[in-house]
Parts: sequence; structure tokens; C-alpha cells
Amino acid sequence: MLTICNKTVKFIYIRKQKREKTMYTTTNEDGILNNYAAEPKMYYAEYPAIWEQRKYVLQSLFATLIVTALVLVGLSVS
Repeated sequence: MLTICNKTVKFIYIRKQKREKTMYTTTNEDGILNNYAAEPKMYYAEYPAIWEQRKYVLQSLFATLIVTALVLVGLSVS
């Protein structure tokens, strides 16, 4: 919903769930709006488990196989 009050624009976010604002809006002396995104909360990544590491190895092998096949097909066609 967009409302105009005293020559400034205010953005009102209507949500079903209670959440933080997604955007911060400021107005400078010329009336130009500046929109800033809300910064996400920071967290540390966890070290992958053994089964995740194995999955990454299989993905990398499959990707290497595809790239190698594409390079060989490209060389054989040219």
C-alpha cells in the first residue's frame, strides 16, 4: 500500500506473518527517495558432514566427465 503524507512517501507493508521490514526508505532535501535493503542476519557456515563431502566429490566427478566429453566432442567436430 502506498500513501502520501506531507509530500513524503511512506511505504506500508501489510503481511500475514510478522516479519522485519524488507526495505528502508529515506528522503533527502530535494525530495528524492533512497531505498536501502535490510541486511540479513549473519551466521557461520557449518563444516559439511562426511556424506555431504562424498556427495560433493560425486558432483565434481560428474561435472568433470561432462566438461571432458564436451571438449572431446568439440575437438572431434572441428
